[in-house]
Amino acid sequence: MADSQKVLEILKAMSLRIEQEKDYLTELDQPIGDSDHGINMARGFAAVEQKLPTLVGKDIGTILKSVGMTLVSTVGGASGPLYGTAFMKAGTACAGKTELNMTDFLSALDAAVAGVQSRGHAEPEEATMIDAMIPAVKAMKSAAAEGASNRAALDAGAAAALAGAKHTKGLIATKGRACYVGERGIGHQDPGATSFTFLLETIAEAF
Repeated sequence: MADSQKVLEILKAMSLRIEQEKDYLTELDQPIGDSDHGINMARGFAAVEQKLPTLVGKDIGTILKSVGMTLVSTVGGASGPLYGTAFMKAGTACAGKTELNMTDFLSALDAAVAGVQSRGHAEPEEATMIDAMIPAVKAMKSAAAEGASNRAALDAGAAAALAGAKHTKGLIATKGRACYVGERGIGHQDPGATSFTFLLETIAEAF
């Protein structure tokens, strides 16, 4: 599915995508957060992109852990620790690997989801990135079990993530900054669920 060099290429593409979507993500964050999700994510992934040349030749686990540490130290707010934890846990799941198949990728995502849930104490239906992550993983596992190609499985995951992100419009947030607005948050899409969707779409497009 992907070797270390491909992972580096995808991470660079992620940085570009987040920069392109920076204003939109910040716009989503304005009614329910600190109006900085897009700005913070763009800063973090710009730092990741700068680090990529130092990771050439490293195994995938090392690459992902480095990305996670970079995001923790450069992304402000709750997103830094959450995304940082996701990448670091995925890195641990990929320790020593120089190639990933779909099973490896799904195991890494399982670890990422568990890390985010542990760090953020979030459950489904609470209007967080979890509402995009869990349906995406479930959809990819189902597609892979049915014999779908890697690209088809990734597309299914990206579609499920997008549906999950849109679903957050109807939820009352009970975690993070958005919980302070209560029912006034209904009708607003969660920025974290949206940025995760963009990252998964970027991975799918790489294949």
